[in-house]
Amino acid sequence: MVGELVAAGVALASAGTVYLMAAARVVKQYERGVVLRLGRLTSPVRSPGFTMIIPAVDRMRKVNMQIVTMPVPAQEGITRDNVTVRVDAVVYFKVVDAADAVIRVEDYRFAVSQMAQTSLRSIIGKSELDDLLSNREKLNQGLELMMDSPAIGWGVSVDRVEIKDVSLPETMKRSMARQAEATRDRRARVINADAELQASRKLAEAAAAMSDQPAALQLRLLQTVVAVAAEKNSTLVLPFPVELLRFLERSGLQAQAQTEQAEAETERVRAQRPVPRDAAPPPAPVENGQVSDALPALEDLPEAEKLT
Repeated sequence: MVGELVAAGVALASAGTVYLMAAARVVKQYERGVVLRLGRLTSPVRSPGFTMIIPAVDRMRKVNMQIVTMPVPAQEGITRDNVTVRVDAVVYFKVVDAADAVIRVEDYRFAVSQMAQTSLRSIIGKSELDDLLSNREKLNQGLELMMDSPAIGWGVSVDRVEIKDVSLPETMKRSMARQAEATRDRRARVINADAELQASRKLAEAAAAMSDQPAALQLRLLQTVVAVAAEKNSTLVLPFPVELLRFLERSGLQAQAQTEQAEAETERVRAQRPVPRDAAPPPAPVENGQVSDALPALEDLPEAEKLT
């Protein structure tokens, strides 16, 4: 009798141990347990820690409540300005309602992934290339709003969406490189022209100041000579004042004008002077060693005066 009681006690203890092992569940801190009893959701959701379920009746599914980092495969699309690009992104989301994540959607991870791909394609078609390259913050916010609206019904909250990379065709890269080079060249030319303008204004002010004091120009010339000689050069360059060249040029033009005026005055006086009648005729021109035919004949000469 005692043996039977001991055997029954051992069997009961064994059955209890098996039951406890089958019914015992441990929910981790970052998880929540959703229990389905005979296919029907029981509330509330099991909190972290040790919990019990009815074996063969309850079925518990653990849902991770951590933030999930999901890469979105690169999507190829055409932007609004007709440029073909490949864009990939990263989605950060987490489950806020474990029951909805289990009941309302079959696989919330796959659903979020597909929704991220379609939203990324949609945002590519609505945006221009410059927005994809420089205005990513606005596009990220647009992607987050597009994904968060349907995901909230699945018990999922989209925390953040980031566009990771934008791949362009090689021809477009070369065109953009040429455009950037031309822009920088134009900027450099404008800056250089502005510097030249400012330098010319300063030089004009310096020239105006030196014109009031001629000695300042000589001092500046000596300073230039000292600066050149400080480099230990074997050749010394002495700058020639431009004003001296202009002075010499004006003096030469003035002397030439005076000479021409004197010659014109001499010709005018010579033309106004009367020619005397007894003046000797001008010598006959000689051409090729012979007297020209332009000389008067002997019979045309006047008769000599008779001597008394």
